[in-house]
Amino acid sequence: MATLSRPESDPRDLSQAHHHDHDDTVYPGKALFIGIHLACFAAIWTGVTSTSIILAITLYVARMFGVTAGYHRYFSHRSFKTSRVMQFLLAMLAQSSAQKGALWWAGHHRHHHRHSDTEHDVHSPRHSGFVHAHLGWIFAKQWDKTDYEAVPDLAAYPELVFLNKYEHIPTVLLIALCALIDGWTGLIVGFCWSTVATWHGTFMINSLAHVHGNQRYVTGDDSRNNWWLAIITLGEGWHNNHHAYQRSTRQGFRWYEIDPTYYALKAMSWVGLVWDLGAPPPEVVRNERPVGKAVLEKVARQLAETFNVDQLVADARRAQSNAQQQFADMKHQAEDRIAEMKHQAEDRFAEAKHQAEDRIAAMRAQVHDAMAGVHWPNFPTRDELRAKAQAMLPASPSLDAIAARAHELLAERVAQRLAVTA
Repeated sequence: MATLSRPESDPRDLSQAHHHDHDDTVYPGKALFIGIHLACFAAIWTGVTSTSIILAITLYVARMFGVTAGYHRYFSHRSFKTSRVMQFLLAMLAQSSAQKGALWWAGHHRHHHRHSDTEHDVHSPRHSGFVHAHLGWIFAKQWDKTDYEAVPDLAAYPELVFLNKYEHIPTVLLIALCALIDGWTGLIVGFCWSTVATWHGTFMINSLAHVHGNQRYVTGDDSRNNWWLAIITLGEGWHNNHHAYQRSTRQGFRWYEIDPTYYALKAMSWVGLVWDLGAPPPEVVRNERPVGKAVLEKVARQLAETFNVDQLVADARRAQSNAQQQFADMKHQAEDRIAEMKHQAEDRFAEAKHQAEDRIAAMRAQVHDAMAGVHWPNFPTRDELRAKAQAMLPASPSLDAIAARAHELLAERVAQRLAVTA
């Protein structure tokens, strides 16, 4: 969220960019964030008017559109095109929600998609818990810098850099407008109530959309589709769809998946305000496209990590020890028999000697075959890994490839551990 603190000394100083964690939505200034929450209770004294209620609802819808269409689908993912003027207006509308600058938001969100639900994701419920994912991360000051290196396409526009540096301007203008329309009631109910609702509506995509809902696509993270979140966030609740194909302007891939932001952008395209709206390919919608290499590797590692490598290594060591003893016994027996046959062959004709050598070769082959037949007990097969992947993940044409890669990763880990202790 926009913060009324001192602006960055140099918005183009890329050394200030962070590269560790991110937030999926917004980072409000702590004092502003807490203050606006507390200010909502001032309605006890200012009262609530019909004008302030209408103002609050209007501002919630308008600014949620600014967040979803502006911050997210345009600045973060460039899923459609627009003019330079409309680009600036989208940034103004989005920043009036007090969710920091458009370049800050886009840079952090792009980082999110590179590290979603890993230890580098600042608000992953999987790693940091639900409460921290929803709002706890807000109080970590290190996430307050803009990563200009992540948004070179946006940093090329001086007006966006200026607006990102003075991120509070749209918020202050909106505060003044609300006070002008309905006085203190307009400020408290119209601005503060709608701002808090917009914040938490956006935050729920960070938290609830990674916990509750359905997964249609294998994405390597916990993103889920949630219909009621889609309603209150104007279409952002189709989160698993979005993670499966980020280039799409429409996040509700099916006709019944309500996406008001897309409907508004589609209407704007009819009059030329926006154009080149991204759409998911049919094979993506039908879930027929194999996952990319990065997602396959990520999911295969997650699948491999569900097995106890220590136990597999212990089983392999026992099998290795037993096999070594078995091979030693067989070797001694073979050597004794070979010595005996050689002694007998010395007193026989050349033909008998050749027969003995053939038998010696056969016995050596027998030992080799026995060694080749050694296996690691309890090591999961590809079929077992595929069955587990099928139970863990949504349907995908890549399940066989994921299981095969997980099998390779497990074998590599066990072999590495055995080599270290050999």
